[in-house]
Amino acid sequence: MKYNTKNKRRMKTNLKPLAIIAFIGILLQSCSSDDEGTPPVAAPVISNFEYGEGSSHSEDQVAYKGSDIHLEADITAPGTVSSISLAIHAHDLEPGEGEVEWDFEQTFTDASYLVINPTFHEHVDIPSNIPAGEYHVLLTVTDELGNSTEAEGHLQILDPITLSEISISETVVRGTDMHTEFIVHAVNGIHQITVDIHAHGIEVGEGEVEWDFENIYSEGYHELTEAEFHEHIDVPATAPAGEYHITFTIEDEDGSILEYETHIDVTAS
Repeated sequence: MKYNTKNKRRMKTNLKPLAIIAFIGILLQSCSSDDEGTPPVAAPVISNFEYGEGSSHSEDQVAYKGSDIHLEADITAPGTVSSISLAIHAHDLEPGEGEVEWDFEQTFTDASYLVINPTFHEHVDIPSNIPAGEYHVLLTVTDELGNSTEAEGHLQILDPITLSEISISETVVRGTDMHTEFIVHAVNGIHQITVDIHAHGIEVGEGEVEWDFENIYSEGYHELTEAEFHEHIDVPATAPAGEYHITFTIEDEDGSILEYETHIDVTAS
């Protein structure tokens, strides 16, 4: 019996490419299975994000000019953290006289943060010469794989000293007294209240004596966070008639100062 060796060799030759194709297919399938079996690393998660007045570690989302903000957050990051960024900026606030805009940005790369699951805890100083109002707070956490997560909110930045219910005499007859009354709110406590009264270019007539008044009030107000300032100031009978400028200066226990200015007309009768 004779064998067809030529056909046999042809069959072996044809089988080789098929075997190679089959092997490549198995290899690709294996690699695909391996890729599908390795889930991607999850993006960081920010939780318990809190911020507020720094001195009391408040969570009330309120802070005061000239003090600081306490910020804290728990970060769950399966991939090691590469950076934590914080941004604070105003919401359409117009700076007043002597005030400037405030935009805060900082990226934190401290070794204590470049780990898995760090706790973010920082205090940020607030300038005393910025507008009071609403500010936007944005915290961004990025891991080494480029995954990032944001947490945001709003913070009310207030003046540490405010006045309300202001009632001050507009005119006063010399030889009587002028009435002054207002409510002082001072989150850090009142240190003292100064009243300064002086004339605006008034000529001193015969029998008159130039009148400048300045007095410091602390008794009954010192260290109170809220107080009613209610005083009667005697105007000498010899004071020249005319317009006087009044400045009320309220200083708190941290050295912050608020000035309130007004005018009063002193009349002869």
